[in-house]
Amino acid sequence: MERNTWCGWRVMFSMDVPRGADGSPLLPEDIWQGLPPAAQAVLVALADEVAAVRAANAALAAEVRDLQARLGQNSSNSSRPPSSDPPQTPRRPPAPPTGRSRGAQPGHVAHQRAVVPPERVDHIAPHWPAQCAHCQAPLLPPAASAAGDDFVAHQVTELPPVRAVVTEHRLYRVTCSACGQATRATLPPDVPAGAFGPRLQAT
Repeated sequence: MERNTWCGWRVMFSMDVPRGADGSPLLPEDIWQGLPPAAQAVLVALADEVAAVRAANAALAAEVRDLQARLGQNSSNSSRPPSSDPPQTPRRPPAPPTGRSRGAQPGHVAHQRAVVPPERVDHIAPHWPAQCAHCQAPLLPPAASAAGDDFVAHQVTELPPVRAVVTEHRLYRVTCSACGQATRATLPPDVPAGAFGPRLQAT
C-alpha cells in the first residue's frame, strides 16, 4: 500500500531524472521533462530494478571468485595438508640441491639419550654372535666370568604391564545371641558403592 501511494504521488508530479550507478542522468533533462508522468514512473521503476540486478550480479560474481579460489587451493599454495590434495594436484617440485651431504653436518653436536647407570638397570640380557662374520665358523660364548667389558649396551625402557586390582568385600551376616535376629555387615565409608574405584573412574 505504501509503495502504491508513493508511486501515485510520483505520477501526479514530475519526477527527478533517474541516475545510473555513476551518478549521471540516464536521459537528458529536456527529454525527461517531455515525458508524461506515467512514463517517468515506469522508467524510475526500471532503473531501480536494473540497480538491484546489478548489485545481485556483483554479489554472485564475488561468490564465484571466492569458490574458484578455494578450488585452486592445495598444499603448495595454502596451509592445507598434503593429504587433502585432490588426485589432479601436480606434485611439488623437488627442492633444489644445497650442495651439502645428507645427515649431520660437520660441527653438529650429537643428541643422544643418556645411558641409565648400571645400578638402575633391572634386567641384563646378554647376546652372543652365533657365527663368525668373516668365515661363518660357529662361535661359542665364553664363560660368564670371562665375558669381559667388550660389549655395546642397548637399553630399552618399558612400562610394566598394568593389571587392575580387584578387592572383594564380603558382607557377612551374624545372628544375635540375645534377640535371635540376624544382622548383615555394611560397607565401610571409604568403600565405593559401585563396582569401580575412584582412580579407575577417573581413568
